[in-house]
Amino acid sequence: MSQDYRRTPEAIARLTPLQRRVTQEDATEPAFMNQYWDNHEPGIYVDVVSGQPLFASTDKFESRSGWPSFTKPIEADAVTEKVDRSLFMKRVEVRSSGADSHLGHVFDDGPVEAGGLRYCMNSAALRFVPLAELEEQGYGQYRSLFTTTDAASATSEKEDAS
Repeated sequence: MSQDYRRTPEAIARLTPLQRRVTQEDATEPAFMNQYWDNHEPGIYVDVVSGQPLFASTDKFESRSGWPSFTKPIEADAVTEKVDRSLFMKRVEVRSSGADSHLGHVFDDGPVEAGGLRYCMNSAALRFVPLAELEEQGYGQYRSLFTTTDAASATSEKEDAS
């Protein structure tokens, strides 16, 4: 990662109460009642606290869990994992490596053909950056994750909205 993604007091102050509970107090938002569980648009998901790129829609899949689920992070060092023994069970918590935001958990019941992992994330910990806005929001280097068809579609959608 070339940029320094940290948690700052200003970033924490901008969070909604739900975003603060999830990212700073390790809470979990309700299933099926969150912003991105059913989002199918091309783009990337970044840490709501620091803007650190975390996941790409190209790795998102329908897990039927009610939360956005991904097969892998956008970069291997984008997240850290730690054992979570709350709720009387052993789970693996996922945190952003830059701002140390609680994101969700990783499970071993994901698509086998994609590595078998399911990164089950809280929408409240994420901000979605649509493919058509990657450059203007400073994430242009991730455009290569998408096919030419995805990029052409996103560009025409943005022009139509203008």
